[in-house]
Amino acid sequence: MAASSRAQVLRLYRALLRESQRFSGYNYRMYAIRRIRDAFRENKNIKDSEKIEELVNKAKENLEVIHRQV
Repeated sequence: MAASSRAQVLRLYRALLRESQRFSGYNYRMYAIRRIRDAFRENKNIKDSEKIEELVNKAKENLEVIHRQV
């Protein structure tokens, strides 16, 4: 993975966690954080750049959804 895409993924991960912290309900907040961490751990060994790009786009869409719900 190129350094720039790694940095992009880390920024996205932090943004998802930061935005999830804004859920007012404890259960929603903890569920979102757990799902984000699990998804990133599950996909940490992927090397295919197309698959990484697909996952990054999906994560960006999820970030927008979280942002709208908070």
